[in-house]
Amino acid sequence: MIREEPLYKMRDNARTDFRAQNMGFIFQTFNLLPVLTVVENVELPALVAGVKPGQARKRALHWVEALGLADQTGKRPAEISGGQQQRVAIARSLVNNPAIIWCDEPTGNLDSENQKQVMDVLCGLNKDKGQTFVLVTHSEEVGERADRIVHMRDGLIEQDCGVRLHRRPGLRGLAAYHLSAGAPGIEGLPGGGIAVRVADPGYR
Repeated sequence: MIREEPLYKMRDNARTDFRAQNMGFIFQTFNLLPVLTVVENVELPALVAGVKPGQARKRALHWVEALGLADQTGKRPAEISGGQQQRVAIARSLVNNPAIIWCDEPTGNLDSENQKQVMDVLCGLNKDKGQTFVLVTHSEEVGERADRIVHMRDGLIEQDCGVRLHRRPGLRGLAAYHLSAGAPGIEGLPGGGIAVRVADPGYR
């Protein structure tokens, strides 16, 4: 269940609409549309979800500015750095205020400095906004930023380290699943591990 909605009872069309409105996605390769500007890429999921263009643009500008990209709004992906592109992808994933953000190796194409910047952003949103993040990762450094780590190999759970609530008093915790190299993908999350933030009471 997500936000008290039983997904298993929904018809395909209803589930698709729910996914568009309540889930965000961050990809390893960013998946930004090269012909669109930064702000146009960010507003796209809102338009797909049926938000009016003016409101979609307002939301997009809010997240672009919140992620430190206010001076990049009119540029296309090829005109900004890899770290900036990933922040655009994060902004895009948040534009509909989703209950859960699914992140497929969100730092896999970044150097160590940009990896830290991106994880600082995710952890900050996790802490301040109560956003639930599910991260596919092979990086132990990324997994260690979570409040829970679950190791997987060949599609099976090897070890569940449990919720480490002591890391962040007062919150229900951030959980992380880490897949060993070569592990097959999980449904909807091809190849890698998972980190899950469980702070939103609507997530079960």
